[in-house]
Amino acid sequence: MAATAGPEIERLIALLGKLPGLGPRSARRAALALLKRRDTLLDPLTAALVEAQAKVKTCSVCGSLDTTDPCAICADASRDRALICVVEDVGSIWAMERAAAFRGRYHVLGGLLSALDGIGPEKLRVGELVARAADGVAREVILALPATVDGQTTAHYLADRLAPTGLQVTMLARGVPVGGDLDWLDDGTIAQALRARRPA
Repeated sequence: MAATAGPEIERLIALLGKLPGLGPRSARRAALALLKRRDTLLDPLTAALVEAQAKVKTCSVCGSLDTTDPCAICADASRDRALICVVEDVGSIWAMERAAAFRGRYHVLGGLLSALDGIGPEKLRVGELVARAADGVAREVILALPATVDGQTTAHYLADRLAPTGLQVTMLARGVPVGGDLDWLDDGTIAQALRARRPA
């Protein structure tokens, strides 16, 4: 497609188009909205992006994103340290927290096992999870992974790796639809699935 604007605008459109959920047309509409509202939208967004890039870091305990290390959830003394909820990515933590049904702590794997994509256990935060599970504080690990083939493969692998710890390992109940990601579920479904978790 021939460029219809200057290179700076085309670069903005191309970068916006790399965001999840934005195709070429949506990226063009977003770029146009930003450029039309520079003072109220583009300038504040630019400042927020610069600040996030400078201040947001990965939590050394759970792998979440926050401006502090450890993150606010890991540092919260009121949360149950004996419960570890394993999720694929940070978006899943946000979904769980939105449901307000879990008061333990989290562990971000950073992805799922996938032979097709060349993602093995060494590319995920599996070793860190096993170390946390064996710290003498944890009593249950909840596997809150997508109900997909890769999610189920990862859950079974983790259950096997965690078996020597003697901890209870559970999975979310089947209220989570097959092929569904936590970030797309409503709060009630997440809460019900968490309450009805079962052994892995």
